[in-house]
Amino acid sequence: MPDITMIARTQARPGFVFYYQGGAGPCRPCPYRNACLTLEPGHRYQVQSVRPVVHPCALQEVEASVVDVAPVPRALVVEAGAAVEGSTVEASRFACSRLDCPNWEACAGPSLPTKSKFRIVRVDPAKATCLIGRNLKRVEAV
Repeated sequence: MPDITMIARTQARPGFVFYYQGGAGPCRPCPYRNACLTLEPGHRYQVQSVRPVVHPCALQEVEASVVDVAPVPRALVVEAGAAVEGSTVEASRFACSRLDCPNWEACAGPSLPTKSKFRIVRVDPAKATCLIGRNLKRVEAV
């Protein structure tokens, strides 16, 4: 079942993908915050459909459309023992300075939230490469 939120009218089109960052100061007094702030911060979503409803948005200072969205899986690396399809893991940036690692972006990259829960939807059966010796698996999670 899709979630409902609001995004700028210029972005409100089926297929548009965005990272939800959470609410901000201008959202606190907004009368539409219960319809808008419904997603998980740090997660990626794709617009499924656009509803024919538009409201003003104090945060973006534009009109916002009501949209149906669905979570988009993202690549993560997790400890091998936690890599179970259907399980929930808490992911955060790992302190690693090995920028030459093929999994650095999914393990320590800046697009990862500081701490967020994800549900694993697919596990890569191969062990993920880790240049500092961690026992990791690559997963797709929402």
